[in-house]
Amino acid sequence: MSVDSLYETMGLVRIVEMNPEGRARLEYEARANQCHSGGVVQGGFVTGWIDAAMAHSVIAVLGHDVTPMSLEIKVSFFAPVRPGRVIAEGWIERRGKKTAFVEGQLLDLDGNVLAKGSSTVTLFDRGKVEAAARAALQG
Repeated sequence: MSVDSLYETMGLVRIVEMNPEGRARLEYEARANQCHSGGVVQGGFVTGWIDAAMAHSVIAVLGHDVTPMSLEIKVSFFAPVRPGRVIAEGWIERRGKKTAFVEGQLLDLDGNVLAKGSSTVTLFDRGKVEAAARAALQG
């Protein structure tokens, strides 16, 4: 799957901000086909949106040659997410040479916090990650 098709699946509308100080904002369209019973967006999408914003905050600082990969992630859900536009924000709390501690949240357009997340990510060289993926697909 390409990054573009992943963005499409996740409902990415646009990357609003990638601040070199370690903050990112992404806008998503929560769609009905991402919902389970009661018209509530499935938690995996909410987690994915927050995870992507946190990763983009790292990329904003370190550039596209780094792939932040989650070692762990925790998300707390405060309110149901319904179809419509949402904003995922991510920021770096602390960064070392090989890991970073990141946080994020999902907001509705009125600024209400729908969910919050935190994650520990390891920082990999993107070229090595992509080479390993190509080798796995070939063999």
